[in-house]
Amino acid sequence: MTDTHLERGRNIAESLNPGLPQALADKYDAMLPGMSDSLVEWAYGHHYARPGLDLKTRQLCTVAALTALGGGTGPQLKVNIAHTLAAGASPQEITEAIWQMAVYGGMPAAINGLNAAAEIFAERGIAPE
Repeated sequence: MTDTHLERGRNIAESLNPGLPQALADKYDAMLPGMSDSLVEWAYGHHYARPGLDLKTRQLCTVAALTALGGGTGPQLKVNIAHTLAAGASPQEITEAIWQMAVYGGMPAAINGLNAAAEIFAERGIAPE
């Protein structure tokens, strides 16, 4: 069997968040058929599966970008903070990546990012480092 981008994407998504592909399908596919497979294939199968950066680094980049974008990215930021923990990043690495975005996304964006991290850490019983 040929390893497809969709299969690779599913494997990566499952490793970060077990059940994520099915949760996406349950939430979006009735409204927009195939949306979950498109997202998993494109984001995880094409981008996260690329060589050159390990998964932890890619997740830290994602957290940084979502922090800098600010605005309505809060839900995605929280999901990706959890994914970054699952990829092996420490809470300190995550908070440092978020804090670095104060320079590029502004202090409000960094504070919102830190608040999102604090919420995810608290949900998981992770004490600040």
